[in-house]
Amino acid sequence: MKKHKIHKIRRFIYLTSLSFIVLWISLFPIRLMTAFKQAPQPQAFFILGGDFRREEVVAELAKWYPSLEIWVSSGPNTQKTKELFQMAGVPPRLLHIDARAIDTVTNFTSLVADFKKKHIQHLYLVTSDYHMPRAIAIGIIVLGSQGIVFTPLSVHSEQPSESWLRILRDIGRAFLWLFTGDTGYGLLNFMSQLKNLSLGLIYSN
Repeated sequence: MKKHKIHKIRRFIYLTSLSFIVLWISLFPIRLMTAFKQAPQPQAFFILGGDFRREEVVAELAKWYPSLEIWVSSGPNTQKTKELFQMAGVPPRLLHIDARAIDTVTNFTSLVADFKKKHIQHLYLVTSDYHMPRAIAIGIIVLGSQGIVFTPLSVHSEQPSESWLRILRDIGRAFLWLFTGDTGYGLLNFMSQLKNLSLGLIYSN
């Protein structure tokens, strides 16, 4: 009898938690629609680091949108970034270079609080074309959960499209961050090192 009661309590907690999560996620579209209504035009450029060409494209666009802030997340060369935007005539107060991100998921999680603090509700999301599907998937979860919408700006590249497994992996990590505040990078790095160690042992035998 006691075990049955405990089981019922656990089931109630599980169903209540699940209902809360589903309800919370279902509110994303409403929050995004509200953000888009309040800020129909992007208020800033958000550049994901990794390819300097992305920054060069925004430097050109900045001439047409001189009032927009530019946020660069872990670009390949900070000094070159500063010089590029200085030559493009971008005032230092509009350029934000952040070096906290170590991968695509942390590109978003490291800066979303800054966007909220600045009351930014709409971004131009800038990355390479092959990288954009994964960036969009992560952005919908991380930025969307905070009521921030984005307009994708793809930069042409010669790289092949990323695998769906990689996209699904980072969707999982984005949800992990959403519920725990942890991106799972430590575990991912550990698994990668373990894999490399295993391969090393195989080839050494």
